[in-house]
Amino acid sequence: MVERVTVTDEALDLIKSLIEVHGDLMFHQSGGCCDGSSPMCYPRGEFRTGDSDVLLGEIGNTPFYMAKDQYEYWKHTQIIVDAINGRGGMFSLEGPEGKRFLTRSRVFTDEERAELAK
Repeated sequence: MVERVTVTDEALDLIKSLIEVHGDLMFHQSGGCCDGSSPMCYPRGEFRTGDSDVLLGEIGNTPFYMAKDQYEYWKHTQIIVDAINGRGGMFSLEGPEGKRFLTRSRVFTDEERAELAK
């Protein structure tokens, strides 16, 4: 099964450590001018989602949402959530950890696009 969002081992480790401190989490990527390539990590339910958001899937048992208008630009790609050294977004939970989440992507193959269309 093709997944619209996946996670690296480094990001999964960071998610697990944040869950230990903050409980259940959620991700949202807005594509705004600030931190546009950084998904924001919140305690689950703290960020309100609605009709203008798309649930892409889960990473580490954590839902990952993207703004619908941003999704239109990225729908042909698989989102890969990574964690790197550095400062995260000021509202994202990983900020004080010395690490930040980063969105990478790769274009779906023709076969993957066909499977997703089913």
